[in-house]
Amino acid sequence: MTARLVVCTTCRASEEAPTDGVRLSGGRALLNEVIGAATAADSGSLRVEEQACLWACSSYCTVYLSERGKPGYLAGRFSSTPEAAQAIVAFARLYAASPDGAVPYRDWPEGMKGHFIARLPAEA
Repeated sequence: MTARLVVCTTCRASEEAPTDGVRLSGGRALLNEVIGAATAADSGSLRVEEQACLWACSSYCTVYLSERGKPGYLAGRFSSTPEAAQAIVAFARLYAASPDGAVPYRDWPEGMKGHFIARLPAEA
């Protein structure tokens, strides 16, 4: 199966700034970085998608990770940097490779720690 990594395209760039300074929304800038990181390490286990507004506005630059039969994860408060994108994609690949969506904390990329907002029930 293929995991979905959905990036909010309308998120602010930070708690204070609406854009990344170049008039891209923070979410759109993060999406560009995530696509680059996912393409660089393509294994076919991850599909990057975009969504206008994930309704997590206070947690700017949010992403949602899901796969049928596994719990979904909503994470945010990312910067739109290559390092953040690499951490997001690395976690998503670990998630996709796991049989039940559980990634042991010790395996989490450092850039994911402290960014989770919610763990959501698996789709039936």
